[in-house]
Amino acid sequence: MEQLTKDDLLQLRMLLLSDIKKLVERKMKATTMEQQEWLRSKSVRNILGISPGTLQNLRITGKIRYKKVMGSYYYNRVDLEKLFGDGVE
Repeated sequence: MEQLTKDDLLQLRMLLLSDIKKLVERKMKATTMEQQEWLRSKSVRNILGISPGTLQNLRITGKIRYKKVMGSYYYNRVDLEKLFGDGVE
């Protein structure tokens, strides 16, 4: 049986702190995104797990509202929630 050293425990502590930090950052990012009324294309694709082409088709067919500002597309969160249900979080 192997003995644990103080260095082993320190490494474990650092790994745990790193994992906790990542979880907190993800939760804060998700909370921030929930508060936004209009989402950028990349955020929408990440949340829904869809390709740029699929998002473009939704835009072209008029299934979701969008705004184009300085070359970037923004999509309305309410429309996305209606179309995809609880998948938009």
